[in-house]
Amino acid sequence: MRSTTALFAPLLAAGLAAAGAQSPPPESPAPPPPVGDGITVVLDRGSQVAVVLLAFPTTPGLSALQGVAANAGRELERTLRKDLERSGIFEVLGPDQLAVLSLTGDLARDADQYRSLGASMLLQNEVKLEGDRIVLEGQLIDLASRQRIIGKRYRGTFDLARRIAHAFADEIVLFLTSKRGIALTSIAFYSDRDSFKEIFLMDYDGFDQRRLTAHKSISMSPSWSGQGDAVAYVSFFAERGPALYLADVASGRKTPLVSEGSLNASPSFSADGRQVAFARALGANIEIFTCNRDGSGVRRLTNSGGIDTNPAWSPSGKEIAFTSSRSGTPQIYVMDTEGSNLRRVTFQGDYNDGASWSPDGTRLAYATRSERNRFDLALVDLVTLAARRITQGSGSNESPSFSPDGRRLAFTSTRAGGTQVFSLRVADGGDLEQLTFEGHNWSPDWSGYLR
Repeated sequence: MRSTTALFAPLLAAGLAAAGAQSPPPESPAPPPPVGDGITVVLDRGSQVAVVLLAFPTTPGLSALQGVAANAGRELERTLRKDLERSGIFEVLGPDQLAVLSLTGDLARDADQYRSLGASMLLQNEVKLEGDRIVLEGQLIDLASRQRIIGKRYRGTFDLARRIAHAFADEIVLFLTSKRGIALTSIAFYSDRDSFKEIFLMDYDGFDQRRLTAHKSISMSPSWSGQGDAVAYVSFFAERGPALYLADVASGRKTPLVSEGSLNASPSFSADGRQVAFARALGANIEIFTCNRDGSGVRRLTNSGGIDTNPAWSPSGKEIAFTSSRSGTPQIYVMDTEGSNLRRVTFQGDYNDGASWSPDGTRLAYATRSERNRFDLALVDLVTLAARRITQGSGSNESPSFSPDGRRLAFTSTRAGGTQVFSLRVADGGDLEQLTFEGHNWSPDWSGYLR
């Protein structure tokens, strides 16, 4: 999850502010229970392409809004469309595709017209105002039975338009797949856009990018706590080597975590948020350690002649993946949290680094060196040890981080010229999306489901 090139070179050579608080959810009264047959879309681990053709016509009521309300309404509709497309579950038929139909507004008559285009579901929304608040009333309809699957009503201030859309999209995904959507998750990363390298946060789709640290130094390698309330990171100061810090997301408060020694790097929170794994220099060598969330209880886990770094705590909390050069070249290893039961899990390629666990704990994404000294993303199955590449030769691709539903990866790439953060679909490497554009940006870490 950390930058590969920053691992064995600069670190060894070196020997929202408070505005990041989560907005309250918009008001959403309990909807009536859905009618119709229980429809479930089942996605197995390898099936993450669109499986449902969804008709999503223009939202009634938008044309009646004016000024700030109109902007909020358009943003709400636009965000909801994109969230559903990005979910990997839907292929969305929008107004342009639906323009060929002669719709009447009567579902009993229109359903077969939608179905003539292949649509199996219809999303009907209405946006209106109640005082100074925007209201979304939405329902998902099964076109075969003409029955409602989901009905929701959201009400919130104009600045919550995107959050309303995210919340509804996640409800739809949850209902159809029994797995929460990721539209309300966030990504931490570091950027040099403000002259210094600082930790930033952004929404999962790249919107609302805001600075979390202001050390006016080098801050890097962010790691979310499992509860989403804090971010651990590395920061450099002139009077000491790289040290670990903890930033409280709601208050913006920063506290030292581990500062003893000449180099502490690559923090990774345990799933329960109670411990942090990290790499520490011992003379010319680097080993893996853990500590409690308050920095106490520092404990060494590895003891090898190679460099051991970039720990990544498993979702179960029982194992830690890390990079080690003990075999002669950097490879990915897995051990339990006591440092025992060590095993190597990557064998293809002479430089593999930066492991990120899939949420189900069965796979690791990592960076593997390809031709021309560039890196591609790869995925290894921890049972069979079979590995496959996800990216192929467009720039150098590093620092993968799984989304909490396991369907997407955030990563760093030079494919656009400078170093930027992208995301893509895990199943086939498709649906590539650039998330950052300002300055250079590195080391994305995808949050879990924020609480």
